[in-house]
Amino acid sequence: MSSELHQAAYSVLLPAFGDLRLDDNVRRYLNRGGVSILLGETRDEYVGRDMSPARKSTETQADFINIAAEAAALAGAPVLIAVDQELGGIERLHQLVPAVASREQLKGLGDQDIEQRCFEMASVARSLGVNLFLAPIVDVVTGANPWLHNRHLGADPLEVSRVSCAFIRGVQRAGVIATAKHFPGHYVTEQDPAIAEATVPGPLELLDDNLEVFKQVIATGVQAVMPGPAVFPAIDPDHSASTSAKVIGVLRDTLGFGGLIISDDLDAVSILRGHSITDTAVASLAAGAHLLLVSSESGLDAIAEAIVAAVHEGVLERQLLLDAATKVRELAAANNDRRS
Repeated sequence: MSSELHQAAYSVLLPAFGDLRLDDNVRRYLNRGGVSILLGETRDEYVGRDMSPARKSTETQADFINIAAEAAALAGAPVLIAVDQELGGIERLHQLVPAVASREQLKGLGDQDIEQRCFEMASVARSLGVNLFLAPIVDVVTGANPWLHNRHLGADPLEVSRVSCAFIRGVQRAGVIATAKHFPGHYVTEQDPAIAEATVPGPLELLDDNLEVFKQVIATGVQAVMPGPAVFPAIDPDHSASTSAKVIGVLRDTLGFGGLIISDDLDAVSILRGHSITDTAVASLAAGAHLLLVSSESGLDAIAEAIVAAVHEGVLERQLLLDAATKVRELAAANNDRRS
């Protein structure tokens, strides 16, 4: 019983790290039930929206293939290998996959052209072992948002929806899971959630355009959705979207999304809001997230232990944890079965 819970607690974690190397933390995590990793970027690369010259000159396709194979061997199970591969934003795979288009170029491309370019790009990513994109960004941004500057697709909900749906169709046709982020849509976010407590102000009506885009991407069949890091006082004044049962309830119950719900980075100041990473992880699961994005250096064992303890203490429903772990594992298995 206990080992089942421990394995499940590791299965719901998505550790992120910057180098293409499995350190002891990640190796232990994979040995103990983990089935997902995020091949991330440095803070400088994230802020600059570009991979470093050093990374571009040294990383090879073989590096990705090898780390994916090593992760699967350590886990003894199919593994989700995730990257940020955004449209005109953060492109973790840099020149290792075909370029799609700049944000400006996308406006002049037809839906089928975008879909085909995304299919070709994702097909190469798939051959490298990557099977999960934390993209597209579907926030309809109409005001100040330094966090999403040079990452989002603009202020026109019809265009954001058109491009995002084409991306999703192309990417998922290639066997890569797409993740629509950041629910319920950060139209204005004046603070950087990584380093400050961010809020999306205003009444619920101001979210209408964003929610309409999420309805469209869900109808298109997006397999994963990521709630964001900010607080939406109109829905829940006390918790970030990634730890809010009310926000995730809108996604799951009102919009009818039945796929994978991936938290945003739980190490972000805007999600933590003064709480420990362990309490925040439990809160996100209890709110309805299935997979928790965390730094590989944030204490994976301590987080897993806290999740198990929360079940024993009645803070977290046992079945909720087991169902989340099953969802992650089944998606990993399904997307690895499709590999040619």
